[in-house]
Amino acid sequence: MFDLYHDTLKDLREFMSSHAEALQNASVLLGGQPALRQTQALLAEIASAPGLTRSLRRRIAALHDLFALKNVHDPETLEAAYFAEIGPGSPIVEELCLLSEALKDAIYRQQDVDLITLVEADPTA
Repeated sequence: MFDLYHDTLKDLREFMSSHAEALQNASVLLGGQPALRQTQALLAEIASAPGLTRSLRRRIAALHDLFALKNVHDPETLEAAYFAEIGPGSPIVEELCLLSEALKDAIYRQQDVDLITLVEADPTA
């Protein structure tokens, strides 16, 4: 018998799994415990999701937004407070940039128009 199952999340799932520790560390650094909990929930959801749902797309886009520093301009956000604690010359800055780019690449390789639209959306608009 033929197995016609095609895991549409294979590449994204593999990225999230192989970078789980780094994603969690970066999340807590950039958004504290709330961001860590959201990232852990995303990792658990994507591990067992049969495909992309609206909720999963929003969670992935929110993680990208955190790593892309989309909310640090607003002094009322946790992200702004945590970001202010990171020294610009810290070696972690380069690691965060590389992880952010790798996540963005994984998202674009997914070739999901709705997910890409969410990622490219301007949160201030």
